[in-house]
Amino acid sequence: MWPPNKILFPIDFSERSISAARYVRTLGCRFRPEITLMHVLPPPAYGIGGLLMAAEAWEEQQRRAQKDVSEFAARELGPFRVHSVVLEGDPATAIVEKAHSERADLIVMATHGYGRFRRFILGSVTAKVLHDADCPVWTGAHMPAVPAAEQASQQAPIRQVVCAVDLSAHSENVLDWAARLARSFDARLFLIHAIPALVPAEEDYYQQDWREDLATGGRDQLDRLQQSVGTKAEQLVVAGDVPHTVCDQAEDLGADVLVIGRSSESGLLGRLRTNAYAIIRGAHCPVVSV
Repeated sequence: MWPPNKILFPIDFSERSISAARYVRTLGCRFRPEITLMHVLPPPAYGIGGLLMAAEAWEEQQRRAQKDVSEFAARELGPFRVHSVVLEGDPATAIVEKAHSERADLIVMATHGYGRFRRFILGSVTAKVLHDADCPVWTGAHMPAVPAAEQASQQAPIRQVVCAVDLSAHSENVLDWAARLARSFDARLFLIHAIPALVPAEEDYYQQDWREDLATGGRDQLDRLQQSVGTKAEQLVVAGDVPHTVCDQAEDLGADVLVIGRSSESGLLGRLRTNAYAIIRGAHCPVVSV
């Protein structure tokens, strides 16, 4: 999965897809990957008008979509090796199956949230891709918008990389991915571990120094983790509501990218847990879930 030599970039032609293209260009300039640009059409709905007319309309829709994808590739990803594809079916399923069949190293996609509530919404397509994809997924509800006149030429800067770990067995892979990204862009790397806060009634029940004991243990584990991976990132152990604390710390540190883990286990309790969902929704910058 490193370096990301194969990038899958699903688009829907929205402004969010255009913003996401900035990050694909940034990665493209650094790694020169093969980029698969894909758009998924919903299956045709055959109505009373007859199968022949519906089939003709569907073929026209396919041709128009392929033209739009090719124009998007030329406009947004002109200098790179791009394979454009239009598929039919459920978008999330098509994206995951394409990522697996192409052995993609990374999926870059926009997260959909709308209007004043976008901080609280994670699109169902993105959620399913995050749950089912084997490779890292680069996404974010708040990829910064860029004026249209500048979009096709701009890259997204990567100067600060923040990695948040839960100190599970998967944390080593998460930190290794973040460290490689930071080194590739000569970026500064920060390592965060958030300790869940207790409600006041629970704090009274435990010893007064419980928080310091947890913090000390967290710092010791981060030291061992960094020694194992071979990194020397500045590290922080903070207490509070985990998603809000991670997002706030990443914003305070000026993160251009936040790297988190998602469980490698399958099933309802695997891959995408509540904290990962909330972090992706709330982070001010793109989030890579490894």
